[in-house]
Amino acid sequence: MPKKSKAPFPTRDEVLEFIRDNPRDTGKREIARAFGLDAEQKRDLKKLLRELTLDGSLQKGRGRRFSPPGHLPEVMIVQVTGIDEDGDPVAQPMNWEDGETPPTIRMAPERRGQPALGVGDRVLARLTRISDTLYKAKTIRRIAQAPATVLGVFDVVDGTGRVRPTDKRAKAELVVRTGDDLGAAPGDLVRAEVMPGRRLGLRQAKVVERIDNRDDVSAVSLIAIHEQGIPDQFSPDAVAAAEAAGPAPLGQRDDLRKIPLITIDGDDARDFDDAVWAEPDGDPENPAGWHLIVAIADVAWYVRPGSALDRDARTRGNSVYFPDRVVPMLPEALSNGWCSLVPNEDRPCLAAHLWIDANGHLRRHTFTRALMRSAARLTYSQVQAARDGNPDDATGPLMETVIEPLYGAFGSLLRYRQERHALELELPERQVVVGEDGRVESIRERERLDSHKLIEEFMVTANIAAAEALERKRVPCMYRVHDQPSREKIAALSEFLATIGLRFAKGQVPTPLQFNNILSKVADTPETHMVNGIILRSQAQAEYSPRNIGHFGLALRHYAHFTSPIRRYADLLVHRALISSHGLGDGGLPREPDDYVDLGEHLSGTERRAAAAERSAVDRFTAAYLGAQVGTDFAARVNGVTRAGLFVTLSETGAGGLVPIRTLPDDYYIHDERAHALIGETHGLKFHLGQSLSVRLMEAVPITGGLIFAVTDGGERTDGRRKPSGRRGGPKRGARRGTRRTKGRAGRRR
Repeated sequence: MPKKSKAPFPTRDEVLEFIRDNPRDTGKREIARAFGLDAEQKRDLKKLLRELTLDGSLQKGRGRRFSPPGHLPEVMIVQVTGIDEDGDPVAQPMNWEDGETPPTIRMAPERRGQPALGVGDRVLARLTRISDTLYKAKTIRRIAQAPATVLGVFDVVDGTGRVRPTDKRAKAELVVRTGDDLGAAPGDLVRAEVMPGRRLGLRQAKVVERIDNRDDVSAVSLIAIHEQGIPDQFSPDAVAAAEAAGPAPLGQRDDLRKIPLITIDGDDARDFDDAVWAEPDGDPENPAGWHLIVAIADVAWYVRPGSALDRDARTRGNSVYFPDRVVPMLPEALSNGWCSLVPNEDRPCLAAHLWIDANGHLRRHTFTRALMRSAARLTYSQVQAARDGNPDDATGPLMETVIEPLYGAFGSLLRYRQERHALELELPERQVVVGEDGRVESIRERERLDSHKLIEEFMVTANIAAAEALERKRVPCMYRVHDQPSREKIAALSEFLATIGLRFAKGQVPTPLQFNNILSKVADTPETHMVNGIILRSQAQAEYSPRNIGHFGLALRHYAHFTSPIRRYADLLVHRALISSHGLGDGGLPREPDDYVDLGEHLSGTERRAAAAERSAVDRFTAAYLGAQVGTDFAARVNGVTRAGLFVTLSETGAGGLVPIRTLPDDYYIHDERAHALIGETHGLKFHLGQSLSVRLMEAVPITGGLIFAVTDGGERTDGRRKPSGRRGGPKRGARRGTRRTKGRAGRRR
């Protein structure tokens, strides 16, 4: 009998693909069986799996089973966060700390005789992976817990109290029994405790806190603050310390009051923590070089380690900026007072003296404690207008001595940025303009001028110098780090770019230059917004850490935030480290910090919390602004595709919302994750990422920030078959939802 030939040993990519395609965590035995491996090859497989785990290509779960990084384990505790349009509960992982949006977990119906799951319920569940962003789950057992609380707006419907949740994922209202409303009036923002039982088919709740009584528009920021748990009240001791502060003496400080340092900020800025100045370097060994000064408010002089001010600032982590208000990291007496570099007043500062060559390379630097007097408070638009030949009364006298040298130094810094190929994403930012009455006056794309870039490059250079200075002194530094994209994200990006005819090799170590080359190919094309967005999603999230791994996006080996200690606690830590390591007086680090790792994670978390609050507030302001335009058609583009429908961005305002799949022309839509597309199986109509559409606003809910649209024109034909019948842009009987096709090309009807 002929000897059975040995099966070929799988490559690492084949093993990774097998594990990725498996909806559950995969064990070594399953892999060996799938590839027909013998006993000797199983030993090699064990070694390969260990290597893949060590280099981050796989993560190890329970029972020596493996899954791709970022995938949820097979068994975990989840919490129900909402009810979908079909009445089924959806959940997310407990204690989700990743900066990205958590995957959706669709819960299976409970066993007969068990009560249905409701918002706030926690269960130990067994998960089955459908895609990277979607899981199915079955309850193993319920977890006892304290009652869940919900933030919402109180109302009375037919004599019965109701709470409308502010979270757009929560589809159902809560019923409040008589006597459980804590005296809330319609329109009050309340926190309610979810109670057992149902009434009128809805979960019951008890109001446990009345937060405010305001109309929808002016409560927008307040909702975001309470939703994210952002501290908005200072301790009495911190307020007292801030109000007792006074001017800092000159003492041993350098006197920079005769140097015409200026601040350049937005029109609506209220605190000014950085000032700049430049002059040609007189060193003959540095031809066409520059001497820059970046002067930063000396917050460390006023906020000493362990003080009440320090405790409050550390808890907050950063300031949070809303269209109508700011939740500052420091009390106003400091943030808008002694730590604000207002014009024509003496202010203490930490000054970074930077010497660069003609190509923007940092030759040397030094840090001093100083006293300065700002020569002018200018805005970006003022400075840009002056540079473009239209100076005003404030900028005219400063053109030759201040503004022209600043732009000269900026030209050198820009050459260095281009030389190192920093990542150049073009991502428009939405600006909500709120009037004195709290109403939205307009929503527009924020201007992006050379004057903005000038300040950014000055700040980046100062941040580089701060990190280098602390490394040379061998003292702890809270770095601003940005890891390179993961292999999984690069693979997904490569597959998507291939669908639009662009090649991005997924096997090599990525560099910002590679991304910039892709961006340059789609510049000034209809795909530019789409590709910028996709590349952004492929990036890791920047963080704070005492472990330096460099900054991928800026293409820098050393980087730390130094330039905004008024609004970022991480910058205050860098100031203290510079003060203590350079012998600059009081207010430095009191000792060798032993909690920098935990503190970095905390500050990264407060930054994500602030970003989420700011984003949700902008969404709510936008929904309030567009509420009067329900029924209006808008030009839009698709910025996200899921099995639930299309996420679209309006071209004029940048507002974003959902086109539910049920509103698309009647068909069976297949969700092609690789191509980020929904494709009608019968009629061949295709909706994909970056596509231009005409959409009609069907619903605007300011309290949640939700916008619902319907397509009125758009979609590409993928074949020559007839167009789908029926009125476009509204729900249709029998409309179907598509989901990602498996290798067997199976779809699911909903």
